[in-house]
Amino acid sequence: MVTWQEKVALWANSPLHFVLEALFHITEDQWQPWQPGTPRPAVPPIGPEFWQGEFLRDVGRAKVEGKRRFSVRAGHGVGKSSIETWLILWFVLFHRNLKCPVTANSQDQLRDVVWAELSRWHRELPPFLRELVDITAERVVVKADPDGSFAVARTARPERPEALQGFHAETLAFFIEEASGIEDIIFETAGGALSSEHSWVFMFANPTRTTGYFHRSHHQNRQSWRCYHIPCHASSRVSPRYAEQIAAEYGEQSNVYRVRVLGEFPLSEDDSTIQLGLVEAAIGREVSPSDHAVVWGLDVARYGDDTTALAKRCGNVLLQPVREWKKLDLMQTCGIVSREFAETPFQDQPAAINVDVIGIGAGVVDRLREVGLPVRGVNVGEASANRPERFMRLRDELWWCAREWFETRSVLIPRDDALISELVGPKYKLESSGKIKIESKDDMKKRGVRSPNKADAFC
Repeated sequence: MVTWQEKVALWANSPLHFVLEALFHITEDQWQPWQPGTPRPAVPPIGPEFWQGEFLRDVGRAKVEGKRRFSVRAGHGVGKSSIETWLILWFVLFHRNLKCPVTANSQDQLRDVVWAELSRWHRELPPFLRELVDITAERVVVKADPDGSFAVARTARPERPEALQGFHAETLAFFIEEASGIEDIIFETAGGALSSEHSWVFMFANPTRTTGYFHRSHHQNRQSWRCYHIPCHASSRVSPRYAEQIAAEYGEQSNVYRVRVLGEFPLSEDDSTIQLGLVEAAIGREVSPSDHAVVWGLDVARYGDDTTALAKRCGNVLLQPVREWKKLDLMQTCGIVSREFAETPFQDQPAAINVDVIGIGAGVVDRLREVGLPVRGVNVGEASANRPERFMRLRDELWWCAREWFETRSVLIPRDDALISELVGPKYKLESSGKIKIESKDDMKKRGVRSPNKADAFC
């Protein structure tokens, strides 16, 4: 017989078990969530959705592993507010010396959605836990320590940028409701508290904007976040008729459909060379490998904090996450590539190793050729040879080829958040000549986007 003390010890370290046992009153064995791709149940099963369960597991892992910044973009009605309130209760009940700011861009959103959900789930707690916590109009407090462990509602508005500012505690957990609509100044004012590796940050939103802090968490800043994408069809509680209704009213190609149903960022004002949706759809996709030789791409670091990156591709499959190394000199770079080649089984060795020859890359090409590797120098600064009427330089053409590779929707890449961040980073524009020009590394750095070394190796 499991005692309540043993249950509490388990719940304190496993938010999934807390939600299953303390809120839904079922065991993990009894939890049978519907999984997308299988027949939909007539009645939604008891317990969290499958995606909610995986999210709660990740929160439990993050307590041990770190990386405690979570960003969720989702369609309408998939259960964002529910999981948010479950976690607020978990933090308040099982963490002492806790401050838990909960913010949204309107008082109504906090009162009518978040606090209403908190009250609902508070009533589901076992009596011995329910009695420990008090919920008022703007606070959730531990009765025995109301000033030391609490969650508090704070409206975030540009004229009140201090919503997330001034909190200090052993455990800080920020919950940001409808984060896509929160202005950058709110996050900037919070400063280091949000970026601290010891703080928890949870952002949930329908992805309504193509700019801002939330958008960057899924794009150029992605590697610093645990990112989740939950479309409506991932929830058993969203009727298929909802998607049909939005499609009939606005069209499946509309931004309304993208945001409310697909949980994708709108396309308007989005001048990224490669769209995030295309890249994410390629992760783990089941494809029939094409009959092509293996090719490697090497982007050689030139200065500063840039990294040397090596990508390995066979036709429509990126074979592994892109490797990268920091602060290598020319000979070290050659040694690493030579070792990678020697340790690769013969049948998997590349037919070509394409190296960017700008800067010290030329020396790498010469040395690798000298030791007998199938190296080929590529000067991305030259004019486009194949489509000069369309592209300013070869670099522009290569990036556009990468875009077209993803647009085939029959390609596969492994999960590599740093690569994904870099692929969706550069913007493009049409010159007066009608030619396509990809944003330069220098221009990207000016707007705070890291140098796309992994992505350049891939291209």
